Amino acid sequence: MTATPAQPYSPSLPRAHRPRRRLPRTPGPLGDALTLMALPLLAALALPAAFAGGGTRRWFGGRAESQRAEAQAAKDAAAAAFYELDTAQRDLRISIETITAVDASSAARRAVADFDALGRRIDEASHQYISAVDAHDLDRDDLEASAAARARTELTAAKEELDRVKQELDRFTDGLGPLLGKAETQLARLAPAVERARQALLAASNALDSVRTTGLKADDLAARLAALSPELTKLNQGAGQHGVPQTLERAERVTREAEAVRVEAERLPERAAEIDHRLVSLRTRAQALTTRSEQVDPILSELRRRFTVACWQDLQRVPDIAAENVRQAETKLAEAHTARAEQRWADATALLSTVRALLNTTDEAVSAAGDRLHRLNAVQKDPQQEIDRTRFAIRDAQRLAMAGRNTPDPRHARPLDDAVSRLERAVATLDGRHPDYWHFLTETEAVRRAVSRVVSLIRDERGAAGH
Repeated sequence: MTATPAQPYSPSLPRAHRPRRRLPRTPGPLGDALTLMALPLLAALALPAAFAGGGTRRWFGGRAESQRAEAQAAKDAAAAAFYELDTAQRDLRISIETITAVDASSAARRAVADFDALGRRIDEASHQYISAVDAHDLDRDDLEASAAARARTELTAAKEELDRVKQELDRFTDGLGPLLGKAETQLARLAPAVERARQALLAASNALDSVRTTGLKADDLAARLAALSPELTKLNQGAGQHGVPQTLERAERVTREAEAVRVEAERLPERAAEIDHRLVSLRTRAQALTTRSEQVDPILSELRRRFTVACWQDLQRVPDIAAENVRQAETKLAEAHTARAEQRWADATALLSTVRALLNTTDEAVSAAGDRLHRLNAVQKDPQQEIDRTRFAIRDAQRLAMAGRNTPDPRHARPLDDAVSRLERAVATLDGRHPDYWHFLTETEAVRRAVSRVVSLIRDERGAAGH
């Protein structure tokens, strides 16, 4: 037996287990004749023993034969214990090798050290057994009872020691359960993981080939797939060279990246069509915004003619900003078209996103001018509607603040009182010859926002108290 899993121990068989040598047989007719001549002689020699009632061992008495039988039984029991321990150690060595192939943790290293120590105990017990077997030839015809008794004692002691070591080995094996389970789980995952990686790479390659038949190059995807080739080589070299955890991690990464390449390759025709659609759509939108931006100047003229400077001053640069944004958008659209023609899909997508952002900004600016004129016309015609809307918001918040209370909470009452005062000041600004309607609108909006914050605060506090 052995103390380390790397070098299996193969002890020489004890004397009792060694094959007996046979006398050579003389070949040919001469040998057959000699055999026939010897038969009567052997029969004559055997007759006295036969008449004595058995073999020659009977001459030494029953006690010696009884001791020999007991010694032989002890020898057989020790041999069985030796075989059982040897088998258990071999099985345990496989478990240790499984753990060390997967696990490099301190617990795994400690298990290997404990196995080495246990191996030395097994070697000692095995040596005791082999020595006991070699020291006594139980097949001797002149075996004395005392010698047979000594043999039985030594062989019984050897068996008991083998049994004790086997018990230690069994306890050690039971303690390896968690480590071995983890290792076996990882090993069970290894082959399927590597196979999934290979299949993912094959699927990605097939998807690229299919896309290329439609006239799409997909050079960037091909480069990404080629970068995985060294990883496939390492997977093929196996976990024995690169380690089980590392191979598992590599297989999962290759699977993930190859799958991403496959998905993008399969989606590439759809992506190309989407880019073509966006090119047309954004070009149409840019043309429409060009037309709309031309209407901003008449709107500004009306704002200047009918309202104070504060009502339109921040809109002065809208026509220039709109024209510049549309010009930039058209330039980026041309660049995106070129990128699409060269199948630089990422560049085309990024450029189209820039175009969209420019057009959104332009749309908001152009819309702001028309919305400003519309709102100023409405408040100039009937400011009471805006006043009533704001007062209703304040009164609703005041009722909420007083619900279930005799006096309002100062944290709620103070901002609501401020809102009332602020609304009154905003209404007072309408009494002048040239009212600043835009200031009035922005003030009423600010008052409603402040009131909304108080309402949210009250509801949050009451919700928390209810819980």
